[in-house]
Amino acid sequence: MPTFSNRVSTFGTTIFSEINVLAAQHNAVNLGQGRPDFDTPSDIVQASVKALTDGLHNQYPPGNGTAEIRKGVADHANRFYNLDIDPDRGVLATAGATEAVFSSILGLVDPGDEVIVIEPYFDSYVPNLIMAGAKPVFVPLHPPEWTLDPDELRKAFTPKTRAILWNSPQNPTGRVFTVEEMTLVADLCKEHDVVVISDEVYEHLVFEPAKHVPIATLPGMFERTVTIGSFGKSFSATGWKLGWVYGHPDLVAGAMRAHQFVTFAVHHASQIAGGYALHLDGSYYENLQAMYTTKRDLMMEALTGAGIKAKVPEGTYFVMGDFSDVFDGDDMAFTQHLIKNIGVACIPPSPFYCEEHRYIAGKLARFAFCKSDATLKEAGERMRKLKG
Repeated sequence: MPTFSNRVSTFGTTIFSEINVLAAQHNAVNLGQGRPDFDTPSDIVQASVKALTDGLHNQYPPGNGTAEIRKGVADHANRFYNLDIDPDRGVLATAGATEAVFSSILGLVDPGDEVIVIEPYFDSYVPNLIMAGAKPVFVPLHPPEWTLDPDELRKAFTPKTRAILWNSPQNPTGRVFTVEEMTLVADLCKEHDVVVISDEVYEHLVFEPAKHVPIATLPGMFERTVTIGSFGKSFSATGWKLGWVYGHPDLVAGAMRAHQFVTFAVHHASQIAGGYALHLDGSYYENLQAMYTTKRDLMMEALTGAGIKAKVPEGTYFVMGDFSDVFDGDDMAFTQHLIKNIGVACIPPSPFYCEEHRYIAGKLARFAFCKSDATLKEAGERMRKLKG
């Protein structure tokens, strides 16, 4: 009897799908998936509605993206990071950041190449590499400060290294890496002629005094970096699945060559609205950071009240908590307990590690605070039972 291919034989259901099903079964407050429970700003929604109803945007858009979204991405990179991006050749619109990562890997990495993966990692990274025939080489961050060991990082670079998957602000730890840390990465990439696939989808979710600096802005790095962004993260519209890749045209061309045979094009009207949103003035992003600062503080209060130790995240809308003072089992058992007996869902982070390093996540859980204030307060009330 025919069955599925070997390349997907090790892939199970994602941990996010499993937790969402379990949370629904137990009517748990869901702090698992990074999915806001509040809506996209109404003016952005109306820009999409206008595009849907004007009779001009319901057929295929250009494969690399509409002029509106490409200009929006290029202008945004120039405004915030002083990067000079060619909107015609240096920007690619994708079906979310997940496809942006996959198309970048397919377009820049060959079978047999080694790709450095920083742990914990976003769950699509390693399956993407496996499907591309590449070999992941894992370098863990070390809790509770979530720092890189320079010697471990240096050791990971070999003559076979083709790329590094870089993520800052980092999901799930909430780290925003410093220029000093990124300079070490950059120097090693230049020394070994390595490409950076830089996942920066949380670029506007950074809390003072941390500051997001794209690795492409470091000396000598623009020509060896593709940067990935997400409309869903910056504009609370994860269901739109709109992302992008930008960078040197020669590298973006690789991602484009793959993209055209993965999705070909992205939802037309969403790109028009995306171009509008990316040109909003700076007050939008200031208000976004203020809103999430409040939510971060509510999340920290909830964890502290539950007896869970956590480092205040520097960015993203996630926080990793150490539950060892209130529960004896591992992260998988704790997640089950929290959902079934406490009524709150979180994500166990061990699936974001290779087998050798899973022990690092044994007493940790990831909590998402991209939720309404009322939801976060309710979660805090429920989690107090952990301490009792």
